[in-house]
Amino acid sequence: MRSPRDFFKPLAVGAPEPLREIPFKPSRVIHFFPPANAKMVAKLPDIIPTVDILLGNLEDAVPMADKEAARAGLVEVGRTVDMGTTQLWTRVNSLDSPWGLDDLTTLVTEIGDTLDVIMIPKVEGAEDIHYVDRLLAQLEAKAGLTKPILVHAILETARGMVNVEEICGASPRMQGLSLGPADLAANRRMKTTRVGGGHPDYVVRVDPDAADPDAPRATFQQDLWHYTIGRMVDACAMHGILPFYGPFGDIKDVVACEDQFRNAYLLGCVGAWSLHPVQIEIAKRVFSPRPSDVAQAQRVVDAMGDGTGAVMLDGKMEDDASVKQCKVVLQLAHDLAERDPELAAAYGF
Repeated sequence: MRSPRDFFKPLAVGAPEPLREIPFKPSRVIHFFPPANAKMVAKLPDIIPTVDILLGNLEDAVPMADKEAARAGLVEVGRTVDMGTTQLWTRVNSLDSPWGLDDLTTLVTEIGDTLDVIMIPKVEGAEDIHYVDRLLAQLEAKAGLTKPILVHAILETARGMVNVEEICGASPRMQGLSLGPADLAANRRMKTTRVGGGHPDYVVRVDPDAADPDAPRATFQQDLWHYTIGRMVDACAMHGILPFYGPFGDIKDVVACEDQFRNAYLLGCVGAWSLHPVQIEIAKRVFSPRPSDVAQAQRVVDAMGDGTGAVMLDGKMEDDASVKQCKVVLQLAHDLAERDPELAAAYGF
C-alpha cells in the first residue's frame, strides 16, 4: 500500500512532479488523424485551428504493416507542425500488443515535450495505469521533461467498466476517460453492430388502448449508452478528471451523431471524438453552451445575489443549487470564449 504522502511524488528519479489538479482546457472535440497518411498530414495546418485536440492514432484503423510508419509519422508531426493552442494527443497501441511498449518509448523520448496526453486503449484495471505511470516517469526522466504527460483511458471492456472508479483514481496522471462503444458492445455480447448511437430495437412501447387493444402502439427508441455514460461521468467527477464520449461510426448520419453527442453533453461529458471533419463542427456546437443557456444562467446568478436563499424567477424556484448548476454553464462558456472569439461575441463577453 502506498502512503497518501507518496501519491504526488515522482515515480522515477528526475521525473517531473505529478500535477495536483487536472487542468481544464477546451476539449469539445478530439479529432483523429492517421500519421502515416501523407495527404492527411499535409492538411493538418488547416485542421489544427478548428479543433481543440488533435490526436495521432496509432491503434485501430492502422494496419499492422503501417504501425511503425504511423509512429514515425507522429514523431515528425510533433517535431515540425505548429500546434498553436491546440493540444496534441496520441492513442497508442494496447498494452497487450507487440507495439504498445515501442509506442510509449519512442514518443516520450522523441516528442514528449510536445505531447499533452497519451490515450491508453482497453484499460481494465488500476494495474494497467500503474504500469504506464511508472514507465512514463522513467521515460520522462530519461528525456529530461519538465512537465508530466497525462494519461487518458478508454473504457472498452466490461471489466474496465466494473473497475472504473479505481481506474480514475489510479494515478495523478489520469486526465480523463472515453467510452469505446464498439469494443465494449462486443465484450458485453450486446447484439448491435453499430459504433455508438441507438438501435431501432431498443425501445419502450406505450400501453394498449383499452378501447381498441389491436390498434398500433407507438414506440420510442431508447439510448443504449445512458447507464454506461452516467457511470463513467460519476467516476470522473469523483476523481476530478474529464469524461468524453468516444466515436460515432455512421459518418453520414449527422443527425443521430448530434443526438448522441448531445446526450453525452447533458449527462456531463466535456467532448467527443471526431473521426471525420464533418463531425468537428457537430462536436464544437454541441459541447458549447447555447447563448440562450448562458444568458439564462447569468440571469439566475444575478437574481440570487449572494447565492443563498431562494427566489422566484419566471414562476420557477431558484436556490443555491440552481446557482451551482448555472455556474457550471458560465464557467464552461468563459473557458471556451477565451479560445473562440465567435463564441465570446455570441455570449456577449
